[in-house]
This record gives sequence, structure tokens and C-alpha cells, in this order.
Amino acid sequence: MILGFTGSRQGLSDFQKTEIEKFISVNAHEITEFHMGDCIGADEQASLIVSKYPSISIISHPPTEEKSRAFFKAHKVLPPKKYLDRNRDIVDASDLILATPNGEERQRSGTWSTIRYAKKKNIKIVICLPQEIIETF
Repeated sequence: MILGFTGSRQGLSDFQKTEIEKFISVNAHEITEFHMGDCIGADEQASLIVSKYPSISIISHPPTEEKSRAFFKAHKVLPPKKYLDRNRDIVDASDLILATPNGEERQRSGTWSTIRYAKKKNIKIVICLPQEIIETF
């Protein structure tokens, strides 16, 4: 399985960290690649969790704006792209998207834009809000 990730630059809540750790530990034997956007906050935190599993290749889709970039040491770093373009690339490369928005759905949110694009493309999604999980398949 190729797992894509999207989340807020504000980072993960304790609940989201715990749920990501559980999700990865239960599914690590199936996950071959982890695609993320290489931003500070949730991308970096989730990548640290995934990096505990050497069988999972971490693929970075960095933004062109370096001020928010985490420069996480990934197995493969793709050429930088604008936020929305690289978010779509993450969805297009993935079998399932793990999304950790920092609140309810809203416009002008990169994470929610990515979720909406994944739904449009019929990609499986697990949404983990700061205090609850919503599974969308």
C-alpha cells in the first residue's frame, strides 16, 4: 500500500500522534511507501513516526516555499512544486490518504483541499481530527 499524508503546519494534537502511531504499527507490514509534503508541523511529526519502520520508504513532495519546509531526510525527494500541485501529486501517488486537519472542514485550507481532491479521485481516506477519527472510503 502507498500511504499519502496531509496535515497542518500547526502540528499534530496528542490524539492525532497516538492514532497515527497506532495506524502505522497495525499497517506497517502493508505500507511500502509514505508520501508527505515535507513541511514543518504534521508532515515532519508523521514522518518521524514512520521513520521507525525501515521497510517503509519515505517520499518527500516539498513545497517551492522553503520557509515552511522541514527538510526531512527522506528516501526520495521529488522536485519542489507549489502547494496545491504537490498535494495533488501526493493524492495521485497514493492508495490511501491519512489526513490530520487541525479542525472542521473549511475553505482555504491546504489539508482540506487535499481531502476534497482525494474524495473527487475516489481515493480511500482516513481523517483524524484533533479529537476524533472519521473514516471516509
